[in-house]
Amino acid sequence: MKKTDSNYFIILIVSALLFIPFIGHIHLFDWDEINFAESAREMLQTGNYSIVQINFQPFWEKPPLFIWLQAFSMTIFGVNEFAARFPDAITGIATLLILYSIGKKFFNKSFGLLWVLAYGGSLLPHIYFKSGIIDPVFNLFMFLAVYFYTLFLTKNIEHKKSIAYIFISALFIGLSVLTKGPVGFLIVIMTIIIFHLFKWNETKKLWKEFCLLVISSIAVSLVWFIILTLQSGTEIIQQFIDYQIRLFRTEDAGHGGPFYYHFIILLFGCFPASIFALFSFRKDDSTDKRQQYFKLFMLILLFVVLIIFSIVKTKIVHYSSMCYFPISFLCAYYIYKQKTEMNKNTLLSILIGVIGLAIALSVAIFPVSLLNKQWYIDTIKDQFTKAVLMAPVSWSYFDSITGIIFAGFIIISMVLIQKNKLQRAFITLAFGTILVTQIILIQITPKIEKYTQSSAIEFYQSIASQDCYVEVLGFKSYAQLFYSLKKTPGRPESLDKEWLLHGKIDKPVYFVTKISYNILQTGVPLEKIGEKNGFVFYRRNP
Repeated sequence: MKKTDSNYFIILIVSALLFIPFIGHIHLFDWDEINFAESAREMLQTGNYSIVQINFQPFWEKPPLFIWLQAFSMTIFGVNEFAARFPDAITGIATLLILYSIGKKFFNKSFGLLWVLAYGGSLLPHIYFKSGIIDPVFNLFMFLAVYFYTLFLTKNIEHKKSIAYIFISALFIGLSVLTKGPVGFLIVIMTIIIFHLFKWNETKKLWKEFCLLVISSIAVSLVWFIILTLQSGTEIIQQFIDYQIRLFRTEDAGHGGPFYYHFIILLFGCFPASIFALFSFRKDDSTDKRQQYFKLFMLILLFVVLIIFSIVKTKIVHYSSMCYFPISFLCAYYIYKQKTEMNKNTLLSILIGVIGLAIALSVAIFPVSLLNKQWYIDTIKDQFTKAVLMAPVSWSYFDSITGIIFAGFIIISMVLIQKNKLQRAFITLAFGTILVTQIILIQITPKIEKYTQSSAIEFYQSIASQDCYVEVLGFKSYAQLFYSLKKTPGRPESLDKEWLLHGKIDKPVYFVTKISYNILQTGVPLEKIGEKNGFVFYRRNP
């Protein structure tokens, strides 16, 4: 009888303890978290599961799969923050179990555990599993598509029939498209094409199977689009395509940045895995064919994602989050190979120190800067920023200890690296990162949220039971929809901001602006009913 691998149970329990508790203890953040949660709430309210909506109007930017997951979660846990983030927490647990399984399959148990620690013990990858955004699910589908295609190729080397892996890979490509859009197809197919070019002599006879993959994945992807077209015509599909094109050509919603934006984000955001991964690019002929194939796939996937989203004009942090998989793999790969090739690596130690201590210093200084805001508050020109910083948030110098603790882990790991204890150094760093990330998410993030949005959200919640309209002026937000529990509009004109300002309204309208917004430009005498932490609240009566 085959012995059960207890590591699966350990990973399951530990990841559940890391990703599930406290995911509902702070409000959802604008825009993405609230955007998707509101779409799920509107699905439940309208009973329309075929079309994604926001403000009860068709929302063409995203397909429905992740919204379905959130809607299902809300039927179990209610319409709240926990339910909105629960699908990503479950995805986090599944991801770490899958990484261990794949690492064990291609290498051994030790490698699988290193990969799990590299992914779960890095800053942004860990945080994303406690969020309510699409990308953890989207990325997992793309990764599994690449993985099953790798299995097809490695089985082909062994002259075993493996056509089923083509269809499984196609299924996951299709699911990625139904989660976030055609970029899922683009990333995976480009990665596979480039791999075939690198290994042309070994894989050129497999062009029929590749064509089958493309056709099958398109077929899966088109299921929802065909149903939507039959129900609603082609207008929403055209808007969806136009939006995808606009993301590439323009800085959508003001999210721009330099070409190297994602390189910097990944270097700091994937710490410490990103530093170790930098040393894994050298050629290594000691691995077997399966390991060579998988490593090459990870390298290609990393650069495909980086190049695509460095070219794209819209720059958002989570666009490059697919890189977390190859970066964590390369980190684990480097540490695993060094077990028998231990050498002092001064450069590695220096990079760990520079990047790690910079992060630790930032975490330590942040509370101090807010405790002593009188030093610089008068130099701030923007009214809203100044008002936000004046919010009564309780900080103490003790809050800086999180950064100091992290610095301690950094220094210990540097010493271990110099003693040629690379694996122990990495484990120290990963555990330190997990500990500090948990402290930040539980203790620090709620305080930050009091500056950014909690005043407005508390106002929306206070009027949720009233029969009224609520809208924002001068800025973009979805919070007024989700937290005021907006009902299905009985009057179509109530979706028009101009009608709410100037039309013959049938019930009170509440408007929320930032303090820097000139309310006189509306040309409407609105009653000011309150002001808090940079947000101003107005009412217009029927």
